[in-house]
Amino acid sequence: MHQLYALIMAGGGGTRLWPESRAVRPKQFIDLFDRRSLLRIAFDRIRPLIPAERVLVVTGERYASEILGQLPELPPENLIAEPSGRNTAPCIGLGAIHLRRRDSAAVMAVLTADHVMHREEVLLQALKTASRAALGGRIVTLGITPDRPETGYGYIERDDQPDGQGLYPVLRFREKPDRATAEEYLRSGRYYWNSGMFVWRADVILDEMARLLPDLRAALAQMESALGTPREDSVVRRAWEPIHPISIDYGVMEGARNVAMLPVDPGWIDVGSWGAVYDESLAKAAEPPPEGNLVQRGEHLALDSQGCLVRSDKLVATVGVRDLLIIDTGDALLVCPRSQAQQVKTLVEMLRAQGRDTYL
Repeated sequence: MHQLYALIMAGGGGTRLWPESRAVRPKQFIDLFDRRSLLRIAFDRIRPLIPAERVLVVTGERYASEILGQLPELPPENLIAEPSGRNTAPCIGLGAIHLRRRDSAAVMAVLTADHVMHREEVLLQALKTASRAALGGRIVTLGITPDRPETGYGYIERDDQPDGQGLYPVLRFREKPDRATAEEYLRSGRYYWNSGMFVWRADVILDEMARLLPDLRAALAQMESALGTPREDSVVRRAWEPIHPISIDYGVMEGARNVAMLPVDPGWIDVGSWGAVYDESLAKAAEPPPEGNLVQRGEHLALDSQGCLVRSDKLVATVGVRDLLIIDTGDALLVCPRSQAQQVKTLVEMLRAQGRDTYL
């Protein structure tokens, strides 16, 4: 029986969850649901299938102690620290060389630390199916069955005929569409949301990087030669610095060979904004909150107010308001209509352009 490993990517910034999500403590480390962080939820989700000793977490150096504190079961040697952020292709490549050194036939499930799933058992079954296909050399991407014409996600277009395991050949990856295109995708039944979750053998993805991203693969080869030696830290830093940031989708998946998609419907939510946090918290509530007002922290005194999300260490009083996000962190206060939740990222860009790094 082959060994299935998990690689959890936990280095994202989560700017649309500002002001709670900051550079020093981004969203994957914040308790948003069930008194657990998104990282802890991601780790717990896969434990019935993959034991802690076969789970690797890739993150930025500055977050290493936070992760080991939140995941005391994680062996310290399974924490892989990037010297700096270089997007997902270098991140995955770094994880792959570590895994291949440990197990030359390692199959790796690439997962992220910022997803929530209502039907976790569906994901685990999909990972089992995908790992069997990956063992034979296929590159498998998990496609989420769409239930609405979403414009915030990338899409995967599949071929018509599945194989005996229910996997479809991938025709192409599509960028985030406009509304009309998203509606056309939904009607066709051939398009799935790109979840950013993949399963493949470590050696197979490294071979594809050699073909499609030769400079990255050359840098990874330098690092791989030093793993486990006294030179490891210095060699990794020297080889990492000139790497060009690039995503796994754009850098590898769009040109990869033998790519298959496995449709899956695990009740997947990409927790990318406060609007998504509100929706998920409402779905998890044991009973509907009064007037749809959700209080994640603090106290809310509501008069003629509906549909608000409140996180604050002080009393928040509202009069005659609807569908607001009220996020107070002491040094910063966000007040935003839920319908404009995606614009929070623009606020962060404004702060960065103004050099107000204290708030980032």
